[in-house]
Amino acid sequence: MIRVGIVGATGYAGAELVRIIAGHPNVRLTALTSRQYAGEPFEKIYPAMKNLIGVSCESFDTDRICDEADVIFLALPHKLPMDIVPDLLKNSKKVIDLSADFRFSDPAKYEAAYQSHSSKDLLSKSVYGLSEVFTDQIKNADLVGNPGCYPTSVILPLYPLLKSDLIDVTTIIADSKSGASGAGRSLSLTTHICEITESFKAYKITGHRHKPEMDEVLTAAAGKPVDITFIPHLLPMSRGMESTIYASLKKRVTAEEIHNCLADFYSDCPFIRIYDYGIATDTANVRGTNFCDIGFVLERDKNRIIIMSVIDNLVKGASGQAVQNMNIMLGMDETVGLNAIPYPI
Repeated sequence: MIRVGIVGATGYAGAELVRIIAGHPNVRLTALTSRQYAGEPFEKIYPAMKNLIGVSCESFDTDRICDEADVIFLALPHKLPMDIVPDLLKNSKKVIDLSADFRFSDPAKYEAAYQSHSSKDLLSKSVYGLSEVFTDQIKNADLVGNPGCYPTSVILPLYPLLKSDLIDVTTIIADSKSGASGAGRSLSLTTHICEITESFKAYKITGHRHKPEMDEVLTAAAGKPVDITFIPHLLPMSRGMESTIYASLKKRVTAEEIHNCLADFYSDCPFIRIYDYGIATDTANVRGTNFCDIGFVLERDKNRIIIMSVIDNLVKGASGQAVQNMNIMLGMDETVGLNAIPYPI
């Protein structure tokens, strides 16, 4: 049985990892770390897990977690993983990092968006963990940089269309909305219930850190520079993400051609669901699951496409995709442990 450790297990993404891994038939949860809750049983921190998780949190120690786990997830704030990962790899561990520290191939782009990087040499060895797009590279990876939630919702629908040269790359606008859990579990005035209830607002309008991540991957897909306009919004709900993406088409195409482009690209991808033409996607239909639902309409008089993409920001946008990447890295069916059926209401 493969042993799994989660570093930073008590944040929202970490707790979601615990939930998913606990139901995975091929792995065993053996180590949880938390700076704030060291020594506490996990079920005391998250009572929903009572009698389900027989593991207590401990302080992080490299030697100890390497002794206790074969695969290690890092659910930590940016900058912390870059100092931890080198020693984990030296101990022959498989590492999936949920921060941004190993998402970029270009150190300069990471440093422009975040801060200086202390393990630049590992960026060339890390694989961007967009499971459906970089499957072959993930299979052979020891280190995966798990994508951000916004990039997952934006890149998945755009990637096939850019690869097929159907979109004018200078016209892409992504208008995205996230539930409050995307901000993490730490206290923040902007995510207090009185601040977000009955409210809807844009934030970080010209400087969100996920934009350079999207630009880098989409540039590779298009084979030319991509610089999208990206506007994130905060929704008054706990989880879920919807991206509405607007772009001009390079030529006249039918709805059937667009649908076939998406469906063919993702034909072997069980977590991508392409909607029939004109049907709007809904975050309620992916809540608690690893699905990404994609729909679209055409404004034929303007020769423009409007794409709708929804995910659960904590599952496909974080922990679910991380487990999907683990499955791929270990040679398992990518769906193992992730076959949650969506709630019908």
